[in-house]
Amino acid sequence: MNNVQAIIADDHPLFRSALQQAAAQVISSERIREASTLMELHSLLTQHPETELLFLDLTIPGAKGLQGLAEIRNQYPDILVIMVSANENSDIIAKAMALGASAYIPKSSSLDVIGDAIHCVLEGENWLPPLADLPSTEHNEQADFARNLEKLTPQQYRVLAMIADGMLNKQIAYAMAIQETTIKQHVSAILKKLNVYNRTQAGILFNQLSTLGDHQDALNITETKL
Repeated sequence: MNNVQAIIADDHPLFRSALQQAAAQVISSERIREASTLMELHSLLTQHPETELLFLDLTIPGAKGLQGLAEIRNQYPDILVIMVSANENSDIIAKAMALGASAYIPKSSSLDVIGDAIHCVLEGENWLPPLADLPSTEHNEQADFARNLEKLTPQQYRVLAMIADGMLNKQIAYAMAIQETTIKQHVSAILKKLNVYNRTQAGILFNQLSTLGDHQDALNITETKL
């Protein structure tokens, strides 16, 4: 496990340091890199395609909640993602797992618990907080949508994000410098893959991923036990 390449993406230096300490129990510290924004994370992933493990803060700047996780899972499906957050809302945890996270670690967790979670994920298992009481997602529209997002190509994902922003096909085509007919083909493929009826439904479900509930990491970081 010491050969695993990892990135810690969190905008709080104190928590990045704590994660470094916890991860160093399992991973060589020389193989752990850090990012404080989603843009920095993408830059690191481009520079280091060998990255195998990612610690992703739910509210890292640029992420727009769970849209950040969805974006990473779409572009880098082979990377194991461990979500870290002060938000312990069961709906958020369930959505993160549906989007393909391998673990969800509350920032109130001790270093030993974080170490156990990392070890579990590297052994190929998912990890959840011991007392997590997650709602059933078996027939949940949002959960189905989250799972289907992985079927989109990176270009289709980009089109979906623009649809969610309210852009018309003509505007999307201009932004991507491609023909409007190509955008129409992308939209048709997106609706089919996501199993939704129209672009409005797709946009609404996508935007719901940015809903974080009432508790924000920035407000709770001082309450962590790290």
